[in-house]
Amino acid sequence: MKRFFKSFVYAWEGMRDGFVNGRNMKSHALSAIIVILAGWFTGLSMTEWLIVLLLISGMLALELMNTAVEYVVDLVTKEYHPLAKKAKDIAAGSVLIFAIASAVIGCLIFFPKWFG
Repeated sequence: MKRFFKSFVYAWEGMRDGFVNGRNMKSHALSAIIVILAGWFTGLSMTEWLIVLLLISGMLALELMNTAVEYVVDLVTKEYHPLAKKAKDIAAGSVLIFAIASAVIGCLIFFPKWFG
């Protein structure tokens, strides 16, 4: 049981490191705060809140995975290598895909409330 609870401590340390040292994590966190405030002022429905919170948590989790890939690649090689670049670019691309999808879904949720 002790190892089970210790795994939460390690996960918390990983999240903290991602927020402190991750290049883009602070901007994602700021965006999340802005979206949450906008949702609060807009009066989202329960379903809309569930979608927004799922998108926010998915974005933050995916950015943490991207940061983990960057750490592993940097651990393996400090020199430029085409495969290292590909690994980092593909991980960043996955974040970009989710960010674009999240922005589109956010517009579909918020625009009708603001401009409809």
